[in-house]
Amino acid sequence: MPDAVQRLLKEADRHMLETVEAVNREFGLIRTGRANPAILDRIRVEYYGQKVPIKQAATITAPEARLLVISPWDKQMTKSIIDAITSSDLGLNPNSDGNIVRVPLPQLTTERRKELVKMVARKTEEGKIAIRNVRRDTVEKLRAMQKEGTISEDDLRRVQDQVQKVTDGHSEQLDTGQSGKEREIMES
Repeated sequence: MPDAVQRLLKEADRHMLETVEAVNREFGLIRTGRANPAILDRIRVEYYGQKVPIKQAATITAPEARLLVISPWDKQMTKSIIDAITSSDLGLNPNSDGNIVRVPLPQLTTERRKELVKMVARKTEEGKIAIRNVRRDTVEKLRAMQKEGTISEDDLRRVQDQVQKVTDGHSEQLDTGQSGKEREIMES
């Protein structure tokens, strides 16, 4: 099999793996009721004139299952951190003693759990669509190679089967991640 085909397969696999990792990172941002510092990753605060993620301006810990503690490196940041968390779509109500910020995580309602499960399913489907797009692009490139005479028709079929197996494997990874996250949401 030509090197160009091998490179194309590796590139497709890499793109699909990156998609799976991106979806799993998105799952980490979905609040489940358990304290996880990752839920604050997308919140940005004003720090020396620039908007930066909270974790670049403070230390975030989860000392209890339902509590996040944020220790700003500059105590003057406390109010900015509280404002940023309050104005986010996470539905959290932080409080402070002036030095640290405590963010209690409220119990999730059944309705909110169902919404989160739907959000997880939507993110999984978006990931699968991205994976299928990589497969489609790869197969189009392979067909172009076959028309150019770089690979034979038999090789094309064989490589298409390999691409499909890689696609199926990454889709299964997404399904596994989805079911794990859904279980986590419903149990917490």
